[in-house]
Amino acid sequence: MLTGLKSLVRKATSLFASPKAQTYPIVIPRSDHSLSRQDLSPNAVKVLYRLNKAGYDAYLVGGCVRDHLIGIEPKDFDVVTNATPEQVHNIFSNSRLIGRRFKLVHVTFGREIIEVSTFRANSAQDDDDDDTPTTSLKGKDSARSAHGIVLRDNVYGSIEEDAERRDFTFNALYYNVQDFSIHDFCGGLKDIELRQIRIIGDARQRYQEDPVRMLRAIRFAGKLGFEIEAETAAPIKEMAHLLDHIPPARLFEEVLKLLGSGNGIETYHLLRQYGLFRYLFPDTDALLQSGWKRNDIDPEAFILQGLKNTDDRIQSGKTTAPYFLYAVLLWPSVALRHEEFQAQGMPATPALHQAANMVLDNQVASTAIPRRFSTPMREIWDMQYRLPKRYGKRAFLLLEHPRFRAGFDFLLIRELSGTELDGLGDWWEKFQHGTESQQRELIKSIDNFANDKEGPKKRRPRRRKKSNAPQRETFDE
Repeated sequence: MLTGLKSLVRKATSLFASPKAQTYPIVIPRSDHSLSRQDLSPNAVKVLYRLNKAGYDAYLVGGCVRDHLIGIEPKDFDVVTNATPEQVHNIFSNSRLIGRRFKLVHVTFGREIIEVSTFRANSAQDDDDDDTPTTSLKGKDSARSAHGIVLRDNVYGSIEEDAERRDFTFNALYYNVQDFSIHDFCGGLKDIELRQIRIIGDARQRYQEDPVRMLRAIRFAGKLGFEIEAETAAPIKEMAHLLDHIPPARLFEEVLKLLGSGNGIETYHLLRQYGLFRYLFPDTDALLQSGWKRNDIDPEAFILQGLKNTDDRIQSGKTTAPYFLYAVLLWPSVALRHEEFQAQGMPATPALHQAANMVLDNQVASTAIPRRFSTPMREIWDMQYRLPKRYGKRAFLLLEHPRFRAGFDFLLIRELSGTELDGLGDWWEKFQHGTESQQRELIKSIDNFANDKEGPKKRRPRRRKKSNAPQRETFDE
């Protein structure tokens, strides 16, 4: 697809060699690009035509246009229009208004959601307002924190202004369903050809407005295999600390996009390279920086194996659970705390529960973890100490546990990353798929092994039963 893009760029303009002379937007007619309605979500096309019919401008924008030109099947279809959110909501009965920071409309078609936003203008803050904790811009629906982070931005404008306030150049590509043309407002086509990620405007200012843009740069680099352009990359390490001012709930969602989209290993390395990982997983990062290892766990080897497992599943079309990803990333910290509590004399199981509590309490200050995810995380960790205890009826009971499969997969990741568990994963693999007689033989072999290891059992002395007859009183003579 990129080969075709080169000819598309050449047809669109001959002035790319001198960017200052280039004027925007560049309009690519249907005859010069390969994106057609057949490549689009039928529901997204319905939204576009309905808005046009109501007298509004409407375009597809961002990822769906970018991904098609790169050669990736588009998944998300975002619409942008000059209609306000309230006007869009009135047009579509199957819609709902969402968001406070950015007002949006979600138009629902069964399980598919088409997100519709209004053209936004630049909400740059006046210099006089820099010292105020929260500033309302000239009576408009926009506000910033004391750190310059945009808290709310609902200042509407033209399509040209909308393009200027988008994050990266390849996300400022618009598809017009009226004439099937592509509009390039910021040089995104050229940057796709160069396989680079370039922010629109001054990088420092744009990261100040929204520090999550740094994470988005990393995510696109991992997903697309693009380089981050030098001026876009330069301020990231210095400004990474601004992520401390982003709500933990928002960062939780960003982590899932970063590490749970099929390119987790590359993205993990980039996050650490640019100093961003520590603001998402401070305990895990501190542990990795310390070089701590134990005989049964190599923290980084384990994390990388867990990310590989997640990447492989996603790339093969399988689903993954957010709690499993978080359980992997926090397990080394849990193992460290568990060891510390046991060294203080705490029994193994209470020590594990205390370790899980401490690690989760520390983590939610950075990325909020909903209870519906933290509970199965605890169960997966708990299974690591229950799976070795498979004697008698315990194996059958564990097999029926609702978190058995996740716990077993977690166990395999531990073994693949170098943890020696005496063939525990292989035993459970056979037990799951064996007949009842084979399962009983497997349990018998474990019982026999345990008996051999412990040696012959000592017989307990028989306890004499107490007589109900009254005791006869005796006297010393």
